[in-house]
Amino acid sequence: MTAIMPTTYAQVSSKLKTDKHLQTELAHLLHDFHGTAGVYVENLRTGKIATVNADTIFPTASIIKVPILLGIFDKIKKGTLQYNQPLLYDTSRFRGGSGLMQFFKDSTKTSLDVLISLMIGYSDNVAALWCQELAGGGAEINQLLARMGFKDTRVNSRTAGRDSAYHLYGWGQTTPREMAGILKLIRSGKAIDRRSSDCMYRQMSHIFYDGYALSQIPPYIQTASKQGMVNDSRSELVMVNAPHGDYVFYIATKNNLDERWEKDCEAWVLARKVSALLWHYFEPKEAAKWHPAKEALKLVP
Repeated sequence: MTAIMPTTYAQVSSKLKTDKHLQTELAHLLHDFHGTAGVYVENLRTGKIATVNADTIFPTASIIKVPILLGIFDKIKKGTLQYNQPLLYDTSRFRGGSGLMQFFKDSTKTSLDVLISLMIGYSDNVAALWCQELAGGGAEINQLLARMGFKDTRVNSRTAGRDSAYHLYGWGQTTPREMAGILKLIRSGKAIDRRSSDCMYRQMSHIFYDGYALSQIPPYIQTASKQGMVNDSRSELVMVNAPHGDYVFYIATKNNLDERWEKDCEAWVLARKVSALLWHYFEPKEAAKWHPAKEALKLVP
C-alpha cells in the first residue's frame, strides 16, 4: 500500500501577494522594539500577506507544543495512539513552569485527551514533554515537519543532534512564516487529515492565556492560538475567524531588552499593538463597535 503524504506548506501557500500598505504599518510598529521582532500576517480570504523578518528563526518557547500536537495526531491517525487512551501519571514526570499536571498526585489516572488539552490550553510543560515522548520524540516530530515542507521549524530539546540549536533557541525554533503556515494547514483541514485538523483547531480555541494579542479581539470572535514565553523571547500565534474572512498572524521576538514578567512588558505591549492594528485594518466597522475595556488588563492571567 502506498503511503499517503501529508499536505505540504507549499501547496497551501502559493500565489500570495504583498499588502504593501499593511506591511509599512507593521514595519513602523516593530521598528523601535528593543530586541529583534518579526511578524507574518496573511488574510486567508484575499491571499495577501505582510511580513517583517518573516523568515528569521526565532525561539518558539511553548509554541513548539503545536508541532508536538501534529506529532500526536499523526500517531493517532496511524493507530499507534488513541485519543482517549488511558495513562497513569507519576511524579517522576514533574517539571516546573506553566501548567497544572505538576500538581497531580502520584499514580493519578489520566488520558491522552487530557494531556492534549492541558498542553495547549494551559501550556502545561509536564503534559507537553509526555506528549513529545508519545509522539516518538523530537526526531520523529522533526521528520514529520520536514515531510510537511517546513525547513526551519524543529524540536530541539531532548532530540539527538540538536544540541547546538537547543543552545541558540531552546525547546524549539521556527520562523513567523512557517508557524503561521502550520496553523493555516490546521484551519484548512489539511494537517494530518480533516478529522485531526478539526480536533486540533478546537483545542487551540480554548486558551487560558488571553491577555496578550487575544485581548485586542472581541471576546465573541472565535480565535485559535498558542503563546510562547521565556525571559528574552515572547511570541504568539493567532488565527482570527473574523466576520469578513479569517486572518492568521505570528508575532515573534527575541533578544528582548525588557525581560520583565509584568503586563506592560515591551514584547507583550507590541503583541497587543500588532493585534489591534490587524483587527482595525481587516474589520474597521466591527472595530468601531468594540474596544477593550479601560481596565481590562486587570482581568487577564
